[in-house]
Amino acid sequence: MTTPWGACALARFPEDPRDRLRAWDASDEYLLRQLAEQDTPLSGTVVIVGDRWGALATALAEHSPVQITDSFLTQEATRANLARNEVDADSVRLLTTQDPPPERVDVLLVRVPKSLALLEDQLLRLAPAVHADTVVVGTGMVKEIHTSTLKLFERILGPTRTSLAEKKARLIHCTPRSSARATNPWPHSYALPDGIGVVSGRTVVNHAGVFCAERLDIGTRFFLQHLPSSRGLGRVVDLGCGNGVVGTAVSLADPEAEVLFVDESFQAVASAEATFKANGVPGPAEFRVGDGLAGVPADSVGLVLNNPPFHSHQATTDATAWRMFTDARRALRPGGELHVVGNRHLAYHVKLKRLFGNSQLVASDAKFVVLKAVKR
Repeated sequence: MTTPWGACALARFPEDPRDRLRAWDASDEYLLRQLAEQDTPLSGTVVIVGDRWGALATALAEHSPVQITDSFLTQEATRANLARNEVDADSVRLLTTQDPPPERVDVLLVRVPKSLALLEDQLLRLAPAVHADTVVVGTGMVKEIHTSTLKLFERILGPTRTSLAEKKARLIHCTPRSSARATNPWPHSYALPDGIGVVSGRTVVNHAGVFCAERLDIGTRFFLQHLPSSRGLGRVVDLGCGNGVVGTAVSLADPEAEVLFVDESFQAVASAEATFKANGVPGPAEFRVGDGLAGVPADSVGLVLNNPPFHSHQATTDATAWRMFTDARRALRPGGELHVVGNRHLAYHVKLKRLFGNSQLVASDAKFVVLKAVKR
């Protein structure tokens, strides 16, 4: 990536030479160019929210920025990109969306996320630290910035305007005002519907940005209706756990099951833990933010339950699902099972047969399939 301060060598994480997706886009370049052209004073506390792969943090490392992200993979990418450019790792302070934000923010740079709820939550959390002289600039591709995005900046921080588009990217300029701060409505809770087994009527807790925060998504609902018995299978993993409703269902059905909830989203794992505790589940559980099943010993798991995403930010890709399936095969003991729910058109059965040598259809409807693969 070429910046006004020189070129940065950047890669996504985990790095894959076959991956043609870049670790930055035109909106990152536009923001950096604007900061240089306007001679924006990058002094005091510089906060970068929503940096996708550490591109902004790496480019601005000499200003000792604070990066706030919901993504474990973003943090790992930032560390790797700093090292790749021979920048001291301590140049950037890495915070998660669950950490307390800085008490004062002098420059706030926001890479607009896909989730409007996550943007709302982060702006509300940062608003008390923003003052009248804070420079606030948002950035995103034109398709990511909507009227609702601008209204959110305006409601929480102050008067907002947008730039002209360049290379399909746009900037958001916001002038902070001094006013009473709004109450943060996150996390949300709701009761699950009937007809989905042991979690029917139970409480779900969702932090901002977690998939389907207002209601149970239809894919998970279908999965809950066809969960296998975990009895006698040993350790169970809710891989890509989201709000944790699948793993919680396992624990309620089998209090002796040892369930590992894992996701690369800090918001998701916090939601899963809150959902588990809200339902008073007696069984043992572990909640881990991480890169899939990295760190889980091989041949140590009896059952993996997975509803893999097929988007990486705005890009449609099966790379995440493939990595999840590969992780599951390594972690499963012989005879262990991977159960997957997905849209019919994604053809996960082909990938499972390639990896496991087998794939069995458990259930299907007009839109979804539940598949099982057994490690031989």
